[in-house]
This record gives sequence, structure tokens and C-alpha cells, in this order.
Amino acid sequence: MSCTVEERKRVRRAARAIRDEVATESVDVLSPSASQYGEWTLDAVLCGSEGVPPEVLRDLALAELTLQPTPSQAGYEHVAATAQNSRNMKPTR
Repeated sequence: MSCTVEERKRVRRAARAIRDEVATESVDVLSPSASQYGEWTLDAVLCGSEGVPPEVLRDLALAELTLQPTPSQAGYEHVAATAQNSRNMKPTR
């Protein structure tokens, strides 16, 4: 399986988990060509949240996604996270 397929699956898995766990206005999966980051991207708008809830952070970590800095707006928290190519990821020690 190619890295692109793996990355897309990781982002989709996290998107499903977030939809199931927290109140959302929208949850989108963006292809690298549609994303400002040039990588498979999860783009979510959470309702009634101050900051990113722990369960969302857990879902992003389990899918090995990188949280990108995004501004929040009154009553909504915007979350963007990207799937880096696993070949380009540096091992943690």
C-alpha cells in the first residue's frame, strides 16, 4: 500500500472518531492538492469548545497526525491536523 493511501486512511480514521466523540459543526478530509499544508489534512470545527478537547488530541495522536496552529472563533474551535509521510517522519527517542 502506498504512503498516500496510508495517510488518507489515518486522516479518515481520526475524522470518524472525532465525529463520534465531540460536537462538531463540520469535519472534512482534504487531499494534499486541496490543503494549504500540501498533505492529507483533517479540518474540523468543534462546537462549544474552549481549546482542543483531550479526546480529540488522543484521536489525533493515535492516528499519528500533526496538529497545526489555527485561530479559534467565538464559540467554535478550529482544528487542523496533517498526516506526514511516514518515511519522512523522524523517530522519537
